[in-house]
Amino acid sequence: MFHKEGSKIIFIVQLVALAFLLLILQFFRNPKRYGTAADHTIIAPVDGKVVVIEEVYEPEYFKEKRLQVSIFMSPINVHVTRYAVNGLVKFSKYHPGKYLVAWHPKASEENERTTIVIENSVFGEVLYRQIAGALARRIVNYAKEGMQVVQGTDAGFIKFGSRVDLFLPLGTEINVKLNEKAIGGKTIIATKE
Repeated sequence: MFHKEGSKIIFIVQLVALAFLLLILQFFRNPKRYGTAADHTIIAPVDGKVVVIEEVYEPEYFKEKRLQVSIFMSPINVHVTRYAVNGLVKFSKYHPGKYLVAWHPKASEENERTTIVIENSVFGEVLYRQIAGALARRIVNYAKEGMQVVQGTDAGFIKFGSRVDLFLPLGTEINVKLNEKAIGGKTIIATKE
């Protein structure tokens, strides 16, 4: 069927193809995570590392100061975005843009991104922003204005990783620390009684 001189190269190509397939399968995995949807908690929308917790001015929707919590995803993290809160989608907008590295301070404003606002019965309006990075070249967003969403369910996907920013009301009690590992759909970012 094949000449014996090609057997070594065919074997090497098969190994490389198998390794590539395993990487792609690992990247697009979507582990089912079952938590309890609770209006008084905000959960991590993605897997990754908490890289920002600070008070900032949010210029697009709120046009006022908010508490920003950002989670950076590495290429080995799960890249499914999950709804951080229960509620009604009030705003959903896609922005084309650049592909700066995700930790760049201007990535939140200049990179390709989606901005979604969900009105929650306890926290009021919570904004989350999916941000593409240098490798991430495509954001998928399932949120549509007027949808009722359930905390922890799939909200979208960021292909080949990046960052998600949460913008919360000032005074929100944050339950995570900088550089802490977050698990999407499980880690409690904030609570309010």
